[in-house]
Amino acid sequence: MSTLFSHFFTKINQISPLEHKFTEVLNTIALKPKTLYFYGKIPENMVQAADLENKEKHKMKEKSTKQIRTERPKTVAIVGSRHNTRYGEEVAYKIAYDLAKKGVVIVSGLAFGIDSIAHQAALDAEGRTVAVLGTPINQIYPQNHQALAREIIKKDGTIISEYPPNAKIFPKTSFLERNRIISGLSDIVVVVEAAEKSGSLNTAAHALEQGKEVFAVPGNITNPCSMGCNKLIKQGANPYTSIDDLLHLLFPETLKKSKKAHQALLFGDSLEETAILKAISEGIQDGETIIKTLNMPSSIFNETTTILEIKGAIRSLGANRWALN
Repeated sequence: MSTLFSHFFTKINQISPLEHKFTEVLNTIALKPKTLYFYGKIPENMVQAADLENKEKHKMKEKSTKQIRTERPKTVAIVGSRHNTRYGEEVAYKIAYDLAKKGVVIVSGLAFGIDSIAHQAALDAEGRTVAVLGTPINQIYPQNHQALAREIIKKDGTIISEYPPNAKIFPKTSFLERNRIISGLSDIVVVVEAAEKSGSLNTAAHALEQGKEVFAVPGNITNPCSMGCNKLIKQGANPYTSIDDLLHLLFPETLKKSKKAHQALLFGDSLEETAILKAISEGIQDGETIIKTLNMPSSIFNETTTILEIKGAIRSLGANRWALN
């Protein structure tokens, strides 16, 4: 094993996909992998929301754990260009962060660009993320992302590959082949940005073949990074417009409760906090624009955004631009 590897990469685990509830879905895809090699922890089944609620209500009655049902965690793949735009970065980060906060596992390919942004957002949200390699398990690629891979493992995520240590691969095909695993592990695939001949479109094609829902983020028609996504939409993929597009499919029974909770978050502890939260929720990200729209003194705006950021209600995008958490 490379001397560049830390202790995080010393234990390589090996299983058949059928040996774990999370990976057994791969048994239904074309060219199903016979063996998987991984570092870290594979996501476990979760107690269903209704049963968790019921368990809390009846915990004094010592309800048997045998009555508690579990289900595979909801899983979303987020993929896209290695040469993303600022727009793609913001969209990918928000999708991954918001989903991870709700317990959704984020799957991607550890590549530069959208993949690494999605992984990092899931980690920032204290969620779980799975990185699928197109290289042998003991060859983290790109090498610049070894620190990211270590953080994924440290925070109970997974680095996974179908290729054993030191296996001889053909990069031109191995990275395309791993895309079927990215989509195969996921309930939904979201393509954030993709050029006309992007590998992300290959992931989307596998997803469609596997009967998965595919979402594409609409983009500027003059931007090469958006040509692939716009083409997917033209061919029938779901256009992504908000996180609710995904939540409708992932958590249809709890979406109404989620909306009520979200609305409650738009009310701060002061009139100024509430006004700023509502402005950001309406899509105004630029601080100067918010100040002008609300006719609010800059000093009050700066003080209030600092308080909201400390509370975790908003986050800075840099250059006095803001987004809801």
